[in-house]
Amino acid sequence: MSEAPPMRDLLGNDTPSNWGKWGPDDEVGSLNYLDAGEVLRGIQHVKSGEVFTLQVHMGRTEGPGDPVWPSRTPMEKEMILDEGSWDGEGAPAFPGGLHYADDKMTMFLQGSTQYDALGHVWYDGKIWNGYDARTTIGGLDKASVLPIAERGVVGRGVLIDMPRYRGKQWLDKGETFDHDDLEAAAKAQGVAIEPHDVLCIRTGFMRYWYDLNDKDKFFDGFNEPGLTYSRELVEWFQRMEIPNLVTDTIANEVTFEPNSGVALPLHNALMRNLGVTLTEIAWLDDLAEACAADGRWSFLYAAAPLKVVKGTGAPVNPIAIR
Repeated sequence: MSEAPPMRDLLGNDTPSNWGKWGPDDEVGSLNYLDAGEVLRGIQHVKSGEVFTLQVHMGRTEGPGDPVWPSRTPMEKEMILDEGSWDGEGAPAFPGGLHYADDKMTMFLQGSTQYDALGHVWYDGKIWNGYDARTTIGGLDKASVLPIAERGVVGRGVLIDMPRYRGKQWLDKGETFDHDDLEAAAKAQGVAIEPHDVLCIRTGFMRYWYDLNDKDKFFDGFNEPGLTYSRELVEWFQRMEIPNLVTDTIANEVTFEPNSGVALPLHNALMRNLGVTLTEIAWLDDLAEACAADGRWSFLYAAAPLKVVKGTGAPVNPIAIR
């Protein structure tokens, strides 16, 4: 394959953009579509009251551990106090003899199920809404995860199960699909993707991570399955006014665009340019089983990442209520 082209050459100078649509100071982008009416629309899809939490486990020591981007280390947890702390001298003393446990963790803010800040990825020196990329130095002064966390994300969610549609447990490494495939899968499931939906896409890759139980093999030739870039797909996202893309992969899209070799172009085309919020490493298998059992693929989706000041992202435990 020839050398990958610059991002601008791939996306084009006239790439679809929502910069300025919600004013020059906007930091939450397409989440603006999720107004009170969209919250009420989402509530209408609660029929049975079933609750599904969509975060993967944090701090696993067994099996393959925590799924994270290859350059990141998994969360590390350290016990600070436990019953053994009172075996010797110097333990805390409280009136009445209270003992307690305490611990701490060290982790990448994007080292679990997480929300990207809109300023997380960029090209040509500009992040979401045209802010200067130098506003990221030392922490995101603009388009950090904090405005997303303070706002929250609530609306109608719809789950598209691509491996079920293609008759397999999970998609293969580097396997791609586009908006036409999403709509075909939705039709097969008996559901429609509607404007302003929180779009949840299952690839089965988190199931593959745990079932394979081999971190080295998982990352050998690492190229996740997912959406692949095209101008038509980006225009579809803009036309459908999708506020939030949620997947069970580490990076939301096929890692390397198969035709150009460019890494993660949709992070730029969707997040940087359209303001679509990305949610990664979600656990969608239990939700998918429930949806398949009764044929209901829409639900109330609710999420709020941690309120990390100037953060590039933050952990989250989204909830789907059917």
